[in-house]
Amino acid sequence: MWNHNARPQGPYYRFQIAVNFSLVEPSLQVKLDGSAELNCCYTTTQGSVQARWIVFSPNSSTHSRVNLDTRVTVFNSQENCFTLKLINVRLNDTGLYCCLLNHTKMFISPGTFLQVYKPIEKIINISESAKNRILVAEGIMLLLCLMVPGTILIGKTRRESELQKKKSNIEEENIYEGLNLDDCNSAYHQIQRSQVQCTYQDVGNVGDYDVQLEKP
Repeated sequence: MWNHNARPQGPYYRFQIAVNFSLVEPSLQVKLDGSAELNCCYTTTQGSVQARWIVFSPNSSTHSRVNLDTRVTVFNSQENCFTLKLINVRLNDTGLYCCLLNHTKMFISPGTFLQVYKPIEKIINISESAKNRILVAEGIMLLLCLMVPGTILIGKTRRESELQKKKSNIEEENIYEGLNLDDCNSAYHQIQRSQVQCTYQDVGNVGDYDVQLEKP
């Protein structure tokens, strides 16, 4: 008869041991010739584990074991935590690094993607203060480029307006200078005489009509 309080024995019990991984950085960027530390921390219900590291190539789904040497080492940074340290990293060190924990069966961590990049080299090594001075000089030059043409255009428009006024005044003076005063006087007298004749003629025409005067 099966005893419900009996403790399971044999392989079935060993496989009930759980291993949980702690959260780690999903990705890490390191410049060329720099150093990187990748952590693999875990908790387990009982017993100790053995760890080794593997790396997945970014160009394929295949993986390979991380070979340890003077440049690549593994140490226990704290309890239940393995750290893979790489120094003088190279471009071909780029990949997804995962740790394998052997505890009655294999457990693989989510891993951290290590990206090694080559920093952009400066063509001209300029300090920050020099950069600020250059920016200020560029701003002043830009302001001058905007103000000088506008000032020149305003001055040109003003000169054209003054020349137009002077031209109008000269034309008016030429009109008055071209007039003959004797001709103007004779024309004026002719107009006056014609008006007087018209007035006299109107008075003379009154005799053609019968005028009746009232007797006192």
